[in-house]
Parts: sequence; C-alpha cells; structure tokens
Amino acid sequence: MTLLRIENLSLKIRGIPILNDISMSLDEGRVLGVIGESGSGKSMTAFSILQLLPKGSTTTGRLCVDGLDTLEASEEDLCKMRGNDVSIVFQEPMTALNPLKNIGQQVAESILIHEPNTKRSDALERAQEALQRCELPASRFPTTLYPHELSGGQRQRVVIALAIALRPKLLIADEPTTALDVTTQAEILGLLKRLVEEDGMGLLLISHDLAVVADMADDIVIMKDGQIVESGAAASIFQELKHPYTRALYEASSHVPERTQQSARRPLLTVRDVVRDYQLPRRSLFSAPEHFRAVDHVSFEVFKGESVGLVGESGCGKSTLTRAILGLEQIQEGEVFLNGTVIQHGKQMKHSLRRQMQAVFQDPYGSFNPRHHVGRLISEPLHLLGEAMTTIDKQETIAAALRAVGLTSDDQYKYIHEFSGGQRQRIAIARALIVEPELILLDEATSALDVSIRAQILDLLADLATTRGLTYLFISHDLSVVRSITDRVLVMSAGKIVEEGATNDVFERPRHAYTKELIAASPTLP
Repeated sequence: MTLLRIENLSLKIRGIPILNDISMSLDEGRVLGVIGESGSGKSMTAFSILQLLPKGSTTTGRLCVDGLDTLEASEEDLCKMRGNDVSIVFQEPMTALNPLKNIGQQVAESILIHEPNTKRSDALERAQEALQRCELPASRFPTTLYPHELSGGQRQRVVIALAIALRPKLLIADEPTTALDVTTQAEILGLLKRLVEEDGMGLLLISHDLAVVADMADDIVIMKDGQIVESGAAASIFQELKHPYTRALYEASSHVPERTQQSARRPLLTVRDVVRDYQLPRRSLFSAPEHFRAVDHVSFEVFKGESVGLVGESGCGKSTLTRAILGLEQIQEGEVFLNGTVIQHGKQMKHSLRRQMQAVFQDPYGSFNPRHHVGRLISEPLHLLGEAMTTIDKQETIAAALRAVGLTSDDQYKYIHEFSGGQRQRIAIARALIVEPELILLDEATSALDVSIRAQILDLLADLATTRGLTYLFISHDLSVVRSITDRVLVMSAGKIVEEGATNDVFERPRHAYTKELIAASPTLP
C-alpha cells in the first residue's frame, strides 16, 4: 500500500523557487532515502509533507499521505495527521526536547494531545512502553529523567520514542545521526530499521551522506538545487551512478586527499601520563565526594609535520584531553610539552607558546561573533605576536590568510552570515593560520559539512600541511575522515588510549576489541 505519493510538487517562498517538479512515492514497510547536500531541498520536502512551511510559501502539485492531500487539507485535518499518522525525527534532539519536562512527560504529552480522553497514568504507561521499544528500559532509564541527564544517542532515542508513541504510518527522519558517534549512529539506524519491520510503517530517511543510508534504504532519491536528478532502487543507484552529481557524491564520500609525507622524528607535542579528574556531587551530607576520571594516565607523542588522529565515542575523554593540550584545562597529574616547553594552565601560559598551536572547532558559525566583520574575526590571534602592526600590515596579513584558504582579500569586509558552511570553516582555518602556528588541533572540524565540502576542506588541509609544514591533531568520530588524512591514529576509550599505530595498520588489522567495534560500525559505501 502506498503511504506517500508526491506528484509534480513545486514550492516557492516569497516568489523564490525552492522545489521544482518533485515526484516520489513510499510504500508501507519500506525505506526511502532522500540524499542531497545543504540547499538541495530535502528538508523543505519533508516540511511540505507536514505543511510546516514558512509564511509566504506557495505550493502546486499533489502531496497525498495515506489518501489525504495535505496541500488541500484544512488545518484541523493537518493537526490530526501530525504526530498521529505522520511523525518526524529531527537532527538535534536537545532542541527538539523540552529541558523543563522529564522524558516520560514529553512522550506522554504527544499521546494526550491526540487522545485527550486518555488518563494521564495510562499515557505515562504507554510512554514507558515506547521508550522501552527504543531501547531505553525503565530499569536503567526511568521516565523521571530529564534530557540533560542523557547522552546524545539516548536523547535521540527519546525523540524517536516521542515520534512512534502513536504508531504512525509514516516516519520522517531528517538527518537523525549527523552529530552521533559511529557506534551510536549504527544503533540508531538499526533501531529505525527494526521499528519499520515491526510496525510496517514507511520511513523517509533524509541525509547528506550516501554511506549512511547505503544499508538502510530500499529506494533512493538524489536531490540537487530543488530537483530530483536521479531515483530508483538503492542497488541500481549504487551500481549505475547515472547522473554526474550522484557520481560526485559517491566519490566525495570516499575521497582521499593527496598528501606528501614529511614527518620528522622530532617530537613537537608530548603528552606524558596525564590525568584529569572531576569531582562528583556528594551522595549524602556526610559522605566523601567521589571523582570521575575523564583522562586516565594518557601518554603519546606527535612529531613535527605529522598528522595524527584521535578517535573515540562521546565521553571517552577526547575533548578534555584537547583542552588540556591547549592549556584550557587543569590536570591533576602528568605534563604536556610543546617543543620541549611545559604547557601551563590558564593565564600562566606564555603568548609565545600559545602562538605555536591553534584550534579549529566543529561549528564555525558558533566560533565567531556575528557582529564583527571577517577581518576583525580572523585577526583576533594577532595579539599573540607581541608586536604592534600598522593598519596596512594588518590588512595585508589578513588578506594573505584568506587567500591561503581559497578566499579573496575582499572577503575580510563581509560578515560571517554571508558565507556558506564550507566557507565559514575556511575562515576558521584562516584564523588559525594567521599567526603561523606549528600545531593545529581540529576538533570535529568536518563532521557537520556536506561530503563534497568535506572533501574540499580535507584537500585544503593536506595542501597547507605540505606548503607550510603544519602538524595536525585530528579529533573526530568520523573514521573515514581520520583514515584519509592521518599518518597515525590513537583510539581512546574510557579515558585511556587503548590502541595506537600507523593508520592503515590500525584500520586493516585492529587489535583491541573496542577498535574493531568502531570500525565495524562505521558506514561504508557498497
């Protein structure tokens, strides 16, 4: 039975074309993967199904959900449909959940809205059942927990439980695994697949990454610039790759930048027996406080000109260790050396030492002040040089940094909102380069980017390493990125380095069980 049928759907927002002649269908018990990069129209297609469009939107064509044409339906009928017949799972669970309500209340709320005659106690019981189905058993995850008490993967399970509480016929999952670790991502995708099989519902899985839906989708639709450029059975899509854009996405998903090995056997960064503990709340008034060990006697070296990957799931201690290396985190034991000099915590760290290492973070937009133009943003580290610069010299330095990352000198007069996600990450790299550091720490610097933009950024980093002799420490949960850009890899679990070695050796012949689990969970293209 066909649950979703879209015929010649076109959408304009304030006269601007967004979707152009979109047609697709989805049967019950099947998974339809909608693939495309940012701006391709994937999410607007999903919002059109639910008629959750911004003001000034005009649509033409037909869009039927289980026989109801949502383009012609009244708001009352649409309200009955949303959450009852059709539910949606968003990318960021923390913004989809109410931080002031516990998880049981939030799942029960969706039941009570559509079934107002249901007793609250019965709704809470059904909410607990939905959470159980999403692998959140009451014995470990009572309904009284709040979103902030859960991990990212657990919060995403709560959002899925909220979406399936009324057993909808159609479930839309909009980038449900983008920010998750590979093992958690595999678990969430497996959960969605199981729910489709158990309930016989249809799943519309939206993603920018072909590899994520390779093992999930029965059929695939490839979108670009608001149009469908290729569609068909998943097996035939991957075998034929008819459209140039589909081939480009496929190649970008497995892109390996050209790199020149130039590592010297001189340690640039040395981490020696580092320990970082956090004090936990007291269990009672007179009990001694307990401690959580985030980093447990970690030691390693990064050599000049080398590219090293640090991988592990959320909570393994990667970010804490990164902050310790940057001198932003107090450590209880051990030492961190940069070029043989001990890195001090906080204000005790000398500018001359801090200049030698810079960081590039995951969210480039959140890394910048939107009120300042790009020139001011990327010139912020210049105070580390310890010398005054004339206005002309400063502008030339800014222009050189922008040109080094493939932008123009005129871009320094623009604001950060005027750039795309990939351009913003280039600006973040320019800010790191402007003081000519020796070491750059990249903390999930490509995880939020489209696959083609990610390939461009990796090429840029490889080129900069060659031309400037840079050393990189890549902190990431994306194993495909780490494998393509690093010489060595460190695997971190529960605050410890459980395995390290040459990248190809670790990926092809992993020794530790945790490393094998990470590699097995990583999505791959057929």
